[in-house]
Amino acid sequence: MADTEDCKERMNIVITGHVDHGKSTLIGRFLADTGSLPEGKLQDVRDACKKNGRVFEYAFLLDALEDEQNQGITIDSARIFFKSPVREYIIIDAPGHIEFLRNMLSGASRAEAAVLVIDALEGVAENSKRHGMLLSLLGVTQVLVVINKMDLVGYDESVFNGVKAEYEKYLEKIQVRPVAFVPVSAREGKNITCHAAETPWYTGKTVLEILDSFKPLISNEKLFFAMPVQDIYRFSNDNDDRRIYAGTVVSGEISTGEAVKFLPSQKEAHIKNIEVWNAPPKQAARTGEASGFTLFEDIYIKRGEVMLKQSEKALVEVSSKIRANMIWLGERPFSLNKNYLLKLGCARVDIRLDRIERFLGDEGGSGGEARRFLSRNEAGSVTLSLSRTIAVSSFYDNADLGRFVIVDGYDAAGAGIVLENLSAQKAWESLASFEGAAGNAQFEEELFALLKKYFPRRFE
Repeated sequence: MADTEDCKERMNIVITGHVDHGKSTLIGRFLADTGSLPEGKLQDVRDACKKNGRVFEYAFLLDALEDEQNQGITIDSARIFFKSPVREYIIIDAPGHIEFLRNMLSGASRAEAAVLVIDALEGVAENSKRHGMLLSLLGVTQVLVVINKMDLVGYDESVFNGVKAEYEKYLEKIQVRPVAFVPVSAREGKNITCHAAETPWYTGKTVLEILDSFKPLISNEKLFFAMPVQDIYRFSNDNDDRRIYAGTVVSGEISTGEAVKFLPSQKEAHIKNIEVWNAPPKQAARTGEASGFTLFEDIYIKRGEVMLKQSEKALVEVSSKIRANMIWLGERPFSLNKNYLLKLGCARVDIRLDRIERFLGDEGGSGGEARRFLSRNEAGSVTLSLSRTIAVSSFYDNADLGRFVIVDGYDAAGAGIVLENLSAQKAWESLASFEGAAGNAQFEEELFALLKKYFPRRFE
């Protein structure tokens, strides 16, 4: 039985919501109703509340577990917060305050799914919208909206439908499509793990049933091989003439002898050895491993290039212009025609904001042309020009090669995801206008082959 438990699938979920909308109570209910608490913990908290003359709240269960963690006591459910018959869930508890947007970005970036909690009585709050916007920016596509505190509105279906309609309309603007809206009372345990008699008008699944229906994200191990080059090392002692290309494998795996190419330089080579410090060479390098490679061919490349397999169809392209979704957290605005530094993988490149196509979550409906900057805590779909070409991937094809940070001076002030390589789009449009006009079949064929090499996604 223990072996079965150890092998059970795990999923990271982020649970977020505006302050006092019941997020902690919902998490406490998950802990209690799925039997995921340490033995006797629920009763201990009840007894402590009674002793201190406080009304018991399920949110107190989180405080109790955090106290034990601070005392150095290891509790399984403090990490694996709750379990269902299908899988174990690791909860990323995202802060509700606007001051902690950086923390939420960091936590939610590891999430495979999300639960957004909204108070039925208060309705859609500012942070309800902001958290939905951040999930859109991070590419979290499996989203469940829980409309909580239905007991305070008498389980009124019209109240539920009103909140749902308002929030659904907002999420549509930022291209977040929730799988479901569920009316719940976290305090009373309604529609969390069992259907509630108080909501006969709701015929959908419970919250836990919906979470169990979510699909795990495709592991990076199953994607194409990619390794951003962090550095190139040369040694001079004892006649050691090796040139070692080092970095961390972000996806896939590779073995000695395989043919590789580097983007954006397009240089090609074959792997001679996979080097290990103070140990024999390995035969393969896999996702997550910091690795060093020597090549049969002595080629010159720079830090920031991406090493790929020649035999694979890697969804990585060369780009000097991208469309992206991003959020700005800097003190100074993110403005047009000013230089910033973009960090993507191991690449570092100067960029400029070309255009704000639209503001995410802009209630006024103004387009990106209305203003020439993003203020602090604002998000938008933008076009960025790079001072030179780098290797990029759409975030949805490879998150590690499609997620970036923007530095303003010495401050990491912005973050976002790559949506599209606009260099590829421009080249593709140029080819479309060229075909049939030049009349030189050989030249057209060579140009077509070159575009296919640089922009593989266009040939899927």
